[in-house]
Amino acid sequence: MLVKAFRLLATFMVASLALLGAGVATAAPVAADYVALGDSYSSGTGAGDYGDSGSCKRSANAYPQLWADSHDVSSFQFVACSGARTPDVLNQTSALSASTTLVTVSVGGNDAGFADVMTDCTLGSDQSCIDRVENAKTYVRDTLPALLTDVYDTISSKAPNAQVIVLGYPRFYQLEGSCDVGLSEAKRAAINSGADALADVTSDQAKSAGFTFVDVRGPFTGHEICSDDWWLNSLTWPVDESYHPNRNGQALGYLPALEGAMATVAA
Repeated sequence: MLVKAFRLLATFMVASLALLGAGVATAAPVAADYVALGDSYSSGTGAGDYGDSGSCKRSANAYPQLWADSHDVSSFQFVACSGARTPDVLNQTSALSASTTLVTVSVGGNDAGFADVMTDCTLGSDQSCIDRVENAKTYVRDTLPALLTDVYDTISSKAPNAQVIVLGYPRFYQLEGSCDVGLSEAKRAAINSGADALADVTSDQAKSAGFTFVDVRGPFTGHEICSDDWWLNSLTWPVDESYHPNRNGQALGYLPALEGAMATVAA
C-alpha cells in the first residue's frame, strides 16, 4: 500500500508540473509595439552611426535602437530627433496609436535652452554663467511644467494602452574631478544645478501623468565629464554632439536604466 501511495503521489506531481508548464507557456509576453520619441538624448546624437537619419542624428547605438534590437518587437518607430523641443515632440506623437504598447521620451532640455547655457558658460565669466543657468532654472520651474503636461497628455490620448517611460538627463560634470583645463569649478557646479532642476520638474510632471520617470543621474555618477570614465562628450566636433552621451553612455547608462525601470513596473 505504501508503494502504491508513492506512485500515486508521483503521478500527481508530474501532472501538476505539466499543467504549470502549460500555464507558463500561455503567459508568454506579447511583442512590443514600440515608439521612441524625444530629443537628441533619445536619438543618440553623440554616439555615431547615424545612417540616413540626416540632421535628426538617430544612432544605431542609441538606447531605443539597442532596446528594440534585443527584445521581441512587432513594430519599432524611431522618431526622436536632435534639437527637438516640446512642439516637435508633439508632432512626433503622430506615430502613436491605440496599438502602441511602449513609448519612451526625453524632452525639455532644448526648451530650457541648455545649448545656449553651455555656449554662454564656455565664453563668459563665472558670474555670467551662473546668471544664465539661474535664468534657465526659472524657465524650468515656471514655464516648462505646462509644456511637459501638454506633451504627456497628448501621449496618453494617442497611446492609451502604452507603458510610457520618461527618461531624464545626467549631470554633466564630476566636481573636483580630473580635468585641469576647461570650465571652472564654479561653472561646472552651476551647470549641474541646472540638470538637477530639470530632473526634479520632469520627474514631478511625469509622475503626475501616471508615467514612469527614469532618473539617470545615479547611473551616470562616476561617469561624468572629468571623471575617470566619461560616458559624455565634452566640447567636440561636430559641435552639436558636445555634452551628449557617447556609446557607453547609451549602452551602459541609458539602456540599463530603461531596463531596470521596466522590470520594476512589471514586478
